Amino acid sequence: MNKINNLLNEVECIVNNGITKEGVIKILNTLKCSFPIEILDELKLYGDYLPKNQEIGFSQEKRYLHFLWDALDKSPMCLAANFSIPFRRILANKLFKSCGKNFVAEENVRFNVPDNIEIGDDVFLNRGVFLDSKGGVILGDSIVITEGVTIFTHSHTEDDHELRTYAPVIVKDYAKIYSNSTILPGVTIGKQSIVAACSLLDKNVEDNALVGGVPAKVIRGRKNLDKNEEELNHIWFYNNEFQK
Repeated sequence: MNKINNLLNEVECIVNNGITKEGVIKILNTLKCSFPIEILDELKLYGDYLPKNQEIGFSQEKRYLHFLWDALDKSPMCLAANFSIPFRRILANKLFKSCGKNFVAEENVRFNVPDNIEIGDDVFLNRGVFLDSKGGVILGDSIVITEGVTIFTHSHTEDDHELRTYAPVIVKDYAKIYSNSTILPGVTIGKQSIVAACSLLDKNVEDNALVGGVPAKVIRGRKNLDKNEEELNHIWFYNNEFQK
């Protein structure tokens, strides 16, 4: 455990001091990722070619951080949860617009505009979550988004693909979005609400509602049994690991 903690401390020191090409190389070596380091100066990511990133400004530091986020999943080190979860947390604190405490992201979590992502405390993104954050994604506290969920925040007009519309998605505290659901632009998901698996959500959800279907409709209220917020025990792992 001390060896893993030492590696994480080294990564955190490099990232917090401002990531550079030399820092990227050191972290790639930690991840045991083979990469032609001579092309790092020319490196362009998918996000470099998105109009929204061009509008906001995609700094070299953000480019390197985003690269390292994705690089982890190409490395066997992503299988070491006691390394990969803290590693992503270190990057998220510098990569996103804001990120609260105890953030957990599993492997293959993807996003396109990191500057438009705001994350509260105790948020859990499970495997294969995709955040199209061009229009903004705001996640409150103690939220879980499970496997394969896609959140969209932009669209295109039918007569001209270059004409885009943007609208943020807001997920309020203690909400849960279950596997393979799709959230469309402009939707607000209310506090303590639940989106059932495989749903297509195109309208706002009231607090404490359970919605599901294609398109999603209100099924019933959440069975809180008069519990609220911390009483709902939004604990993600055994023994409260990563949320202490």
